[in-house]
Amino acid sequence: MARMKTIALSILLAATAFAGDPAVQSNVVYGMYSGAALLMDVHRPTNPNGFGIIYVSGSGWTSPMAYSAAPLKSNDQSLQYAKPLVAAGYTVFALNHRSLPRFHYPAAVEDVQRAVRFVRRSAANFGIQPDRIGASGGSSGGHLVGMLGTLDGKGNPDDFDPVERESAKVQCVVARAAPINFFRMRTAGVAFLGMGAPAGDDPDATKSLEYRTYHAASPIFHVSPDDPPFLLMHGDKDESVPFAQSEEMEKALKAAGVPVKLIRIEGAGHGPTFPGAGNPPDYLGEMVAWFNRYLAGKR
Repeated sequence: MARMKTIALSILLAATAFAGDPAVQSNVVYGMYSGAALLMDVHRPTNPNGFGIIYVSGSGWTSPMAYSAAPLKSNDQSLQYAKPLVAAGYTVFALNHRSLPRFHYPAAVEDVQRAVRFVRRSAANFGIQPDRIGASGGSSGGHLVGMLGTLDGKGNPDDFDPVERESAKVQCVVARAAPINFFRMRTAGVAFLGMGAPAGDDPDATKSLEYRTYHAASPIFHVSPDDPPFLLMHGDKDESVPFAQSEEMEKALKAAGVPVKLIRIEGAGHGPTFPGAGNPPDYLGEMVAWFNRYLAGKR
């Protein structure tokens, strides 16, 4: 009962803090983990369109361990991608999540799901529609929003925490340079998943904990016809997350009948500004247009 009161109070405080209509409401608590607060920044538009977007920056699923470390939610990447969305009327929720080296999978996935549930539960306070929430992110953040789009994300109707009864499924996704298959990115898998890759020549590999974890953590294996529209953006010279990852995701989504578009950015390496691209497209404009079409329903 005390925990429920605490959750209700945090939602009330978030709503009260918006009374002055600041451009950014910092450090809204969307959950607690062993006494540590999970935080988000809420970027509010001047002319809201009634739709919310979860934003997760790329970080290699990692954050510095110093007490004075800058938070993921307010880094340059978050601001770069939030700005055009806010200008278009979207309310943007930029997140912190539990990270390496202290926390391995599934901590980050659980946290971003919790954030969606929290935003959905308190949608009226944020002035958005609870059944139309989008998600955008790049690199490791792209992986996490990919999981938000492909996992069922069903809430537990019997949970004592009303936030946990909500769905964590989002209704539109924009993912930049997203890892989607850890079997093909084994070095990243060892770090994020906290275990070595399953042996490829082991006839019982599918029974191992390693195989089951690599499979469960990869968005590609959760694709189904009820998934939301996906916009994928990826540099074809990316040496951190191979372009083939997005090609594989595009193929799987098409096979499932899910609306999908892959923007190939020629000559671009890995990073939020697509470094190395000689003449990159308006990728921020493409992101906004995707949400306008498939989340807000503007044609």
